[in-house]
Amino acid sequence: MARPETLEVGRVVKPHGLAGETVVELWTNRVERLAVGSSLTGPSGTLEVQAARPLPVGSSSQGSRWLVRFGGISTREAAEALRGSVLVAAPLDDPDSLWVDELVGSAVEDLAGSILGQVVAVESNPASDLLVLDGGGLVPLRFVVGRRAGVVVVDIPAGLLS
Repeated sequence: MARPETLEVGRVVKPHGLAGETVVELWTNRVERLAVGSSLTGPSGTLEVQAARPLPVGSSSQGSRWLVRFGGISTREAAEALRGSVLVAAPLDDPDSLWVDELVGSAVEDLAGSILGQVVAVESNPASDLLVLDGGGLVPLRFVVGRRAGVVVVDIPAGLLS
């Protein structure tokens, strides 16, 4: 399955202050998405990051929310116009990472070569994200030991999917 041209990476939550700064909820753990000079696309076009910093310590959403200034957005009104905008960007090329968009649709195979099912979703879980299989089984991502085109190889404990 081909990777999509763009992936949703965050959302503009609201304006912050009077000079066009915005609060952005980042949906990815790849904070380089907000590096100065990087580009994100919103409903009205490309937005270039001019500055970004995590919300101050003590904020209830610390970690996933950032204060971001985009080029060309210099007033509260312009920032308000971005409220609720989903931000997208091209997929990153990192062969050492497992990407949700690459996992969904993959066959899941155990070490013996038996097909256990197909990944229909990846569910967030505090202990380990879970591969959701078409038969309803859940396989913690930490059991993934390999991959090749269209196949994820897992080493799961006996009885996990029984």
